[in-house]
Amino acid sequence: MCRNDDGRLSPASLSPVLLICAQAVVWPGAALVRGDLPSGPALLVAALVAGVVTAALALRRTRPVVALVVVAAACALGAGPLPAGATAVLGTAGVALALFAVATERDTFTAVLCVLALTVWQLLQGITLHGLSDPGGLDLVLTALLYAAACGAGLLVRRRNRARLAAGERLKRAEAERHRLPAVERRRMERELHDVSAHHLTAVVVTVGAALGLRERRPELAAEAAEFAVDTGREVSRALGAVRAPAPSRAELPSPEDRLRGLVAGFRRLDQEVALDQRVDPEVGPLPDGAVADAAYGIVREALTNVARHAPGAQTKVLCRYGETRTDVVVTSAPPRSGSAARAHGAGLGGGRGQGFLRSRAREAGGTLHSGPTAEGGWEVRAVLPGRTAAPVERPETRNYRLAQLTAAAGLVLQPLLPALVIRDDTASNAQHVSAGVLFALLAAAQAVALMWLRRAPRTAFGALLGLAPLWPVAMAAGDYTGPAVLPPALSMVATLVACAALVAGRALVAGPVRVVGDVRAVALSAVVVHAGAATAAVLVRGTTAPAWAVAACATSGAALAVGAACWTGGSARRRDAAARDVREERLAAWTEEAVRDAWAERRRIAAGLETTVLARTADMVTEAEAGRLEETAERAREALAAMRALLDAVRGGGEGEGEGEGDREGGPEGADGRRPQPTVQALDLLAHQVRATGRDVEIRLTARVPDRLPTAVDLAAYAAAETLLAAGGDEPAVLELDSEGDTLTLTATGVPSSAVPAVRERLAVRVEALEGTLTTTPAGAFRLGWPLTPPDEKSER
Repeated sequence: MCRNDDGRLSPASLSPVLLICAQAVVWPGAALVRGDLPSGPALLVAALVAGVVTAALALRRTRPVVALVVVAAACALGAGPLPAGATAVLGTAGVALALFAVATERDTFTAVLCVLALTVWQLLQGITLHGLSDPGGLDLVLTALLYAAACGAGLLVRRRNRARLAAGERLKRAEAERHRLPAVERRRMERELHDVSAHHLTAVVVTVGAALGLRERRPELAAEAAEFAVDTGREVSRALGAVRAPAPSRAELPSPEDRLRGLVAGFRRLDQEVALDQRVDPEVGPLPDGAVADAAYGIVREALTNVARHAPGAQTKVLCRYGETRTDVVVTSAPPRSGSAARAHGAGLGGGRGQGFLRSRAREAGGTLHSGPTAEGGWEVRAVLPGRTAAPVERPETRNYRLAQLTAAAGLVLQPLLPALVIRDDTASNAQHVSAGVLFALLAAAQAVALMWLRRAPRTAFGALLGLAPLWPVAMAAGDYTGPAVLPPALSMVATLVACAALVAGRALVAGPVRVVGDVRAVALSAVVVHAGAATAAVLVRGTTAPAWAVAACATSGAALAVGAACWTGGSARRRDAAARDVREERLAAWTEEAVRDAWAERRRIAAGLETTVLARTADMVTEAEAGRLEETAERAREALAAMRALLDAVRGGGEGEGEGEGDREGGPEGADGRRPQPTVQALDLLAHQVRATGRDVEIRLTARVPDRLPTAVDLAAYAAAETLLAAGGDEPAVLELDSEGDTLTLTATGVPSSAVPAVRERLAVRVEALEGTLTTTPAGAFRLGWPLTPPDEKSER
């Protein structure tokens, strides 16, 4: 049974009961009103059919295809012994309801196959019983239209449900990320500060300590240690600068394997015996760059740093095994060497956060981590991270499954032909006249095929529909149709009306940059003319006492009303979808702006403390090392590590260490009203992270020609422009590239939806004109913006 979220029965669950009631009204209710009392066996058979149909329809949500087959078979078997109309409602509405369930719960291939199988089955059954000269006209066509309408409605409902669920999930992820991004940025900076500074500064302390211990026996090590301290101190400054403003794109980063090799090579230069074993399963390619690769690199770096601190010189083995379902990272070190001269210098340098950071890295990547002593007295860190296919992947149906579906459908379709193959009727005439019903069925099938091609080739498909419309009056004359003359032309309009509504509702169906209003008028006018002409011809050929002009006027009025209603329905659907999309994109843009500004404020708070503590003491360390004073160099390195621990404590506390550094040109100082600072180009990585969290692929590139320091107005305008371009939404991947050409900063963007190009251009024009910049767009929808890096007043002075 179908229930709502609150546990109550939904109206859809009562559909089988309503069908039984409607069938009872048609038969035997109508017969009882006329005074005809049905026989007992007939009532028993009808009750059995109704019970089977009701039970099957009750399971249509979980077993839709089985329910459809059972309903169709029960109605077909019951139609034989029962009088006409005894299974009319169950055989039409019941089968349509089961088809609707198949379309909503199964894939498109299965739904279309069921419709075709049922239609062909009824056609062959009619041919078997009556031959090609069946006097009935439109029974088969009406039934096929009912099946097609049920299937189309189900497919539309399934697509809308999927779109609604996807939009809801996207909003849910965006809202969760809005609250999570500042904390993620704080943890990222905390972890990176710990990794970069602790790794490099610890290496300086260990190296200088070893040189001091061996300076009497190996005096040449002092100069090497001083040079190493200078190079490492400068590397610390560069690395911490990257922590404050990480690159928004990974395009220039080395591969995960190269990063690990470089890390191991760096520790080997510290006289650490490290062996790297990177294993890749034969059927799996290299580990792709991403969260798992970053986690593996961070775990190996932290583990090797701990070895350098607590067991310098110990033999260490690093194992990374990349698999299909899991990634294993194991770092195993031997017991520390006895009497190591550098061991005392590395002792006590840690802040006690290393193991916590290790587990945090593994947990954020979706894995686990365990560490502890080995049986030989060493230490081992073992992490299990996701592999390439850790996330569940929805696999398409196999070829054998599709073949089985086609075989089962062919068997069911050919079943009505078995009596004709076994029993030969010698009295049958060899020359049979093809009925109008068969011709109508062929025309309806051709229209269905044209509708299936509407999305891929809209103009060709719509032209085919208009070309098939005049053939319906021809089929009426060729098949000696005796029914209402207006009914076949009216049925021929159904496919055209569906196409009109689809073309108006989804402008993406029309290829190329065209004027929508002009296209809609042309589509509507051509449909009215063609179908009005077909209806007029059908009535005049049959014969009528009304004048021709009156027939044409009535036909034109009816066609215009029908086409107008279809276009209005499509336009209403398009406006509803656009309004819902605008509301959704507006909420996403607001949440993105709020998340980025909170994270940017958190980054500036930490960066301010970083500049006044760690970077200052690192600069002092470099100065002492350049002067060749090793004792003072080691002391400054220890002070930098102590300052780092204090800063990390302040970051974790969330309230200490705040303040604005003088060198913070990113957005200028906060206002007196306490407002959050405005993000700049250095916050593009936060913007990309937030947009990617909503499921959209975004790539932001900064070329090497972009200056490290930009004019404040240009810096703010460039970020605001990037935010506006990404706020336009859309599902296509977006690429933003910042470059500098002479005295101009350029921003090139692709991936903006075509429907949003005018509004985005209007908003960007204001930001560009304020700084006397330029804005151009291409026919493909790409944007190119430019801002002068030199203020206009300076240009005039020059």
